[in-house]
Order: sequence, then C-alpha cells, then structure tokens
Amino acid sequence: MRRNIRRAVGAVGVLAAIGVGAAGAQERVEWKLATAYPSTLSVLGPAPFETAEILATITDGALDIRVYEPGALVPPLETFEAVGKGSIDAGYTAGTFWAGKDVTFNIFSAIPFGPGADEYLAWMRHGGGLELQDELYAEHNLKSVLCGVVTPEAAGWFRKEITAVDDLKGLKMRFAGLGARVIGELGVSTQLLAPGDIYLALETGTIDATEFSTPAADASLGFHEIADYYYFPGWHQQSAFAQMLINLDAWNGLSEAHRTAIETACDATITRTLAAGEAAQAAALAELETKGAKVSMLPDDVLAALEGAWTDTVAELNAESASFKEAWDSYSSFRENYRRWREVGYLD
Repeated sequence: MRRNIRRAVGAVGVLAAIGVGAAGAQERVEWKLATAYPSTLSVLGPAPFETAEILATITDGALDIRVYEPGALVPPLETFEAVGKGSIDAGYTAGTFWAGKDVTFNIFSAIPFGPGADEYLAWMRHGGGLELQDELYAEHNLKSVLCGVVTPEAAGWFRKEITAVDDLKGLKMRFAGLGARVIGELGVSTQLLAPGDIYLALETGTIDATEFSTPAADASLGFHEIADYYYFPGWHQQSAFAQMLINLDAWNGLSEAHRTAIETACDATITRTLAAGEAAQAAALAELETKGAKVSMLPDDVLAALEGAWTDTVAELNAESASFKEAWDSYSSFRENYRRWREVGYLD
C-alpha cells in the first residue's frame, strides 16, 4: 500500500511542491481523526486512511493522523461539535450532515440539480466558494478542507415502485442535505441517519426508502437485500464533496508546511476518489442487477415535480438566510458565466 501511495504522491508532484527536507524539519504533530464512513465502504471508506498515509509519507512522519472508525471516538453526526470544541482534532465527513447547524453548509457539499464535479470544483476553487466556506466554518471554530469527491449518486432505494408523484406521499426516507427539504415538499418524511445506521432502519421499517450514494457505495451497505427498486438519476447530488473537518485552533497552530501538506494530500484524494468512483460504478451496477435490484429511471413527471420543488426551496432559503443567499448568488453567477462554455465545449 505505501508503495502505491508514494506513486500517487509522485504523480501529483507533492514532494516537489512541499519539499521533504522542509516538512521533515517540522515539529511532530499527532492528531486523532474520526471518520463518518466505515473503511469497508467503497471509495470514501478508505479515503481518510489513504490521506493519512500520504501525509505521513510527504512529511516524513512529522504529521501523524490516526484515523478511527465511525463511533470509535464520537458518533458520526456529533463530529461537528466534537471537532469545534477540540475534543478531537479532525473528522472525515460531508457538509450535507450539518444542515441542522446552518443550511448554507450544504452548498459547499452537494446541490440539487447541480453541477458535475469539474464545474463544482471550478466554482469552489476559482469562483469564491472556498472563501465563503471558510467564513462560515470559522464561525464554529472549524476549518473545512475539500478531501474527496463523489460522482453522481442514485436517487435512492425504495420498497415499492415509484410511478407517479403520489407514490412518494407518506414515505419515510433517509435523506441528507438540501434534497431532504426538496423531497419533503412532495410529502416524504425525511430523517438524517449516519451511514452505518441506515441498513437497520430500512430492515426494521423505521424508514421505507433511503438515498445514500453511488452503486458501489450502496452495494457495500447491502440495501439491495431489503429494497428492490433502485432509482436514478441522483437529482439531489450530481456530485458531492467530502471534507476533512479540522479544529480551527489546531489548524492555525500548524506550520505553513503542514497546512500545505494537508491541502495537497486532500487534492490527491480528490483525484483518487474521482477516478476510483467512476471506475467502480459500472461493475457495481451490474452486480446489483444480478442480485435482483430493479434499476430504473424516475418518471419524468416525478423529476419535474422535484425540480419545481427545488426552485421553490431556493426562493424560501434565500429569504430565510442571508448566508445562504450570499453563497447561492455566488454559485449562480458562476454557473451562468460558465454556461456558455458548457454549451459549446461539451458534447452533451
């Protein structure tokens, strides 16, 4: 594994960017990081472990991050508070988990009917997204570093067939992020569950349906054993970012070399998760179908209703939250300027 990690590091030029000698001279730092994703989960599961190994390599062991499985340090949905208070140094999570803290966190993780990973990353890096993200997380004594990307997700797993909008009414469904509010407008009762809690909730009937991630990730969690109907497209998350969530005091206490090492290692993790995710989906989808999953597209009228509900939701959130409106205006302006390039530069 270490040989493979070193090759990946070399491929992105990390050693040249940081300099082994400079990093190696730094004071040794030891952190505990709580991940929200079990290591057995496809793509995102291994990501924080691989990131920690990259960091150990490029800092010559001076930056040592020990990664703990979900629940070993804190419950996954309590990572925000634990990291902000300094009970633990860092977490590997997603901004969609923190909608209850501030709905604006969602914009920096996943947006319904939003962009692919390339356009999304362009806004975050060069359109003002990262600056707005930093301001918001700093209010909670946190630093968020983009540290992984999820390619298009599924719309979800359902126990019953969805043929019309009325079929959604009354369903209890696990949902994360802004999509939860949108689908709630169509009569679905949503709740946020950590990845490791979804299977049991679906098995016991606490929920009737769930969205979670891509075919490869969903297969890792076994949802096909309980729910037959697997719907696409992932209207709520065409792409999504994972984050390394860091206590801001701990972040500010790092040397510039160590901060650069973390950002560069996470850049490598974005590349690795993007490639690994795209490579894994076709085989995972085929395997799920052989195991009985009924893979279908959501009916056009259902997608249209969801998109209409999203438009209404954006208007409501812009009126409710100044921070949401600021982020939404930045994102929308970037997308409008990007639109012409998207139209002429790509086949679809």
